[in-house]
Amino acid sequence: MRKIWILAVFMLLSSANVWAGGQKEEPLSNSVRAMMQKSISDNAAPRLMFVNDPEGMRWLQDMSRRLEKRMPDPVMREDFLRTVHYEATRAGLDPQLVLGLIQVESGFKKYAVSSVGARGFMQVMPFWVRTIGNADHNLFHLRLNLRYGCTILRHYLDIERGDLYRALGRYNGSLGQPQYPNLVVGAWRKHWNYIPPSLN
Repeated sequence: MRKIWILAVFMLLSSANVWAGGQKEEPLSNSVRAMMQKSISDNAAPRLMFVNDPEGMRWLQDMSRRLEKRMPDPVMREDFLRTVHYEATRAGLDPQLVLGLIQVESGFKKYAVSSVGARGFMQVMPFWVRTIGNADHNLFHLRLNLRYGCTILRHYLDIERGDLYRALGRYNGSLGQPQYPNLVVGAWRKHWNYIPPSLN
């Protein structure tokens, strides 16, 4: 009984401040499904993808400083940031945009669960595992969650021909409603905007 009570409290706390909406499961063409499945199956080790190592370290230190209050463990924080940067970059996304999306979606809570069942940092709906993944994929696993989330956002950007606001609306299941896209873009610009020193 005590374990059930603890689990219930955990689920209640993990769903607090989670923005995931009712993302819709839509049929995918065979070519889109194959492309997304290939993206999900990538096994390369996450790494910072910068022109040079010093620039990568500057980005990592800057983002780490900004994230420290939300994620105090330095080892976990560095692993998280390296994985965000790698998964976002390989999907053709701005890593800082992905950080803004994570801030709004889950508040950087690894085990966040929304009222509609979306899971993890990027609040991935479980139907995606069935659609493009494998039954053994755990959406609370850091790298898998970020890989799914970035692949899905890239898919929506492609559908919407680069229209970020509409793609974010699809991601959240609130297409046509401005509040969620505005929150993500606002978090991106206010908290995670990064200008390399060479461009300052």
